[in-house]
Amino acid sequence: MPGYHETLLQLTYTRVLILFGLSTLVLAAIYVVGAGVDVWLICATLGMMALINLFTYARLHSHWPVTESELFSQLCADAILYGALIYQTGGATNPFIFLLLIPLLISAATLSGRFTWLMAVIVVLFYSSLLRYYLPVLPPQTEHHFSLGALFDLHIIGMWMNFLLTVLLITWFLVRMQHSMRQQERRLSRERERRIRDQQMVSLATFAAGTAHELGTPLSTMSVILKDMALTHKDPETAEDIALLQQQVGACSDRLQAMARSARDADVTQKMSVSQLLEELLDEWQIIRPQARYQRLDLQPGNAPQLATSPQLKQALTNLLNNAADASDEPLEIELDWDKSNIWLRIHDQGPGLPLSSSANLGRPFVTTKGKGLGIGLFLTATTLAQHEGEVRLYDHPKGGTLTEVRLPIAAPDIAKADIVTPDNKEAE
Repeated sequence: MPGYHETLLQLTYTRVLILFGLSTLVLAAIYVVGAGVDVWLICATLGMMALINLFTYARLHSHWPVTESELFSQLCADAILYGALIYQTGGATNPFIFLLLIPLLISAATLSGRFTWLMAVIVVLFYSSLLRYYLPVLPPQTEHHFSLGALFDLHIIGMWMNFLLTVLLITWFLVRMQHSMRQQERRLSRERERRIRDQQMVSLATFAAGTAHELGTPLSTMSVILKDMALTHKDPETAEDIALLQQQVGACSDRLQAMARSARDADVTQKMSVSQLLEELLDEWQIIRPQARYQRLDLQPGNAPQLATSPQLKQALTNLLNNAADASDEPLEIELDWDKSNIWLRIHDQGPGLPLSSSANLGRPFVTTKGKGLGIGLFLTATTLAQHEGEVRLYDHPKGGTLTEVRLPIAAPDIAKADIVTPDNKEAE
């Protein structure tokens, strides 16, 4: 599990700090206090701890998953080594005996209840054993003579240092663990939102496919009837109305065919200049919305960067232009900008702005700020931009109206030409 892998990695960092602290304390006990300890035995214990830590760190770079049992065994090894070290340095009289609490606290923070209780039993048994069995640090026959008060002060100072070290280690470890848990919760939340969005997209696509299939038959019937009516009605006014109806029916049929082609070419991407894409998009949009007006401004000089486009991306940007044009009859202000990694498209309309009641829910399905509409345009746009590693945000503009800001990543320059589908090589296929 990723959580146990991260916990074991944090444990290796904690061991490094403990090794450094214990080595410093052992040197101080030998050369400052003059404690009578077996230096080679202590060095062997510390060396064993270092070897286990190195082995664990190397093991974390493998593809094997870290299980709960493995993490518990690592904590048991720490408890055993801490107990062995305390046994060699005075047992229960050693103020640093509280090091045995570190494996227990880590178990309580990361492992299940049965492993935590088992670790509690282990550390209690170690502590109880060290009350009776240990190697004294200051034997009775020693050339160093300490008064009872001096020994008590030394013990108090050692307990204070042990308390400080334990607090620092536990705080550092738990803070890192909480940070890792929060990151994992955010990943799970994003994944949950993505799955909900995908389910909504599938439901919407199924409904759209069924509707398109059902609309094909009535449109064909209307087209046949209108042709018959055009042959039988020669009145100019009636003929003009019939021609208008035929044009509208033909536009609906073309739209259904374009939707089918878009679904078929969903995975086809094309790499082109963002300036060229915006120019083509605005030209096509003007045919659909001839009454709409706009002012375009390119904020960066020189050649515009390239991005990966698709029919879905063009439709998403067209939806944003339509929303802005529906909000106000005033000309739209369209700005194109970019930096080293992203392309920014900003659309400013002179509409009433964003209502506070629905601004937090914009981008969700069936939420609209218009008096009409289904509330799926912005949802589809946000989903499409997310598939292209982009995003859309809406703000209240300081000068009034709404600012729609689109961010899209610049296409990577190392994409192989064979992997790029262009209109030319598509026709060749």
